[in-house]
Amino acid sequence: MNSPCGTGLCEAPCGARPAGGQESGAWAAPALALTPASRLTFGGMRIGELARRAGTSTRTLRYYESRGLLPARRGPNGYRTYDETDLRLLEQIRTLRDFGFDLEETRPFVECLRAGHPAGDSCPASLAVYRRKLDELDRLVADLLSVRAQVRAQLADAERARDALAADALAPDGPEPRCELGGRQP
Repeated sequence: MNSPCGTGLCEAPCGARPAGGQESGAWAAPALALTPASRLTFGGMRIGELARRAGTSTRTLRYYESRGLLPARRGPNGYRTYDETDLRLLEQIRTLRDFGFDLEETRPFVECLRAGHPAGDSCPASLAVYRRKLDELDRLVADLLSVRAQVRAQLADAERARDALAADALAPDGPEPRCELGGRQP
């Protein structure tokens, strides 16, 4: 006898099977595995497990949710539930944050993944963020090179002044070098 489930012809819960495994016509409820309530996820990960697997905190996940980057679905028990897709979103966010992207700059990558693209950087908006970040990095590198050149010039001037003082001190009638600490005479 085939299960009448799904046909509206029986009152047996979906997945029910004949009692005792026989074709007697009596139906038994599907076997349930009992899980401690703390681990009950109704088909997904709870926030603590996602945080652990992503290497972050539950507080961070709630913050991402409040910013609209990590949508939380709610299980029948009211708890947030997540899946492997959410873990991928978090990995994308973390990678970009490690590269120096601010949280808002990760949004196009997250939206690209949520739209079903295989990679968060395969959408035009993501590519535009990459270009802006490269421009920003180029400006920072130029600024740092300028500061480096100024520090190098300052060092060269200081070394020349020190060498001139040492040369004067070695002259038979030259002045003795004096050091001032904090603007006071020793």
